[in-house]
Amino acid sequence: MANAWMPDTRRVRSRLAGGALQGGAPRAVWLTTDSDPALDSAQAVAHRLDTQGLATHLVWNPLTGEVAQLLPATAAAPWRLTFEGTDRSREGRVCVTVAVVAYTTLPFTDGPLTGITRILDWLDSWRVPRSWPPGPPSADPGAPAPKDGGRLWALGGHFGYSQVPGSTARGPGAIDPAVLLGPKPPTAHTPARYRTETARHPPIPHPVRGTSGARAYAVSGRA
Repeated sequence: MANAWMPDTRRVRSRLAGGALQGGAPRAVWLTTDSDPALDSAQAVAHRLDTQGLATHLVWNPLTGEVAQLLPATAAAPWRLTFEGTDRSREGRVCVTVAVVAYTTLPFTDGPLTGITRILDWLDSWRVPRSWPPGPPSADPGAPAPKDGGRLWALGGHFGYSQVPGSTARGPGAIDPAVLLGPKPPTAHTPARYRTETARHPPIPHPVRGTSGARAYAVSGRA
């Protein structure tokens, strides 16, 4: 049975849950906080978002691997997914929002993704498909959501905040979903030898291509 609270994660409990979920395909929505992961901890950002009434389910610092959780997966997020009079945050068996301590203009998939495996494993347990239906998010913060976004949204899976149907929001920027999600987890139909080799030789992270001010992110790999 899936755990509403991600195991071994710092809890910053919020009272801002947005209500009951309505059912449907499970999904995760990724956004960025436009802050420096070398300076801000996930816990500090989580407290700040909660104080501002902007609670997400998870806040993740990809540089340190720290994750703070404000809301259980069984509750809808209270903000940011309501567009054109439709509350998208309540659509799905789960609709988990993940705020990444990073800049929209500096794709966080160009740097370390410390702790991403734990997050993906937890989302897998909620049967969020390890797919990104609308394709890579745009580098243009003002780019509109895909015209067929409603159909793609119905498939479930992972989405950028800017790709939620009806959204005019920023973030998460031009991240690479293939790097973020990694290989799909082996299934019971995958030969045991392949499962063993995948675990023994995980994919090598992409090299760093960006900097945050004078700071260069050093790749530490997936953990």
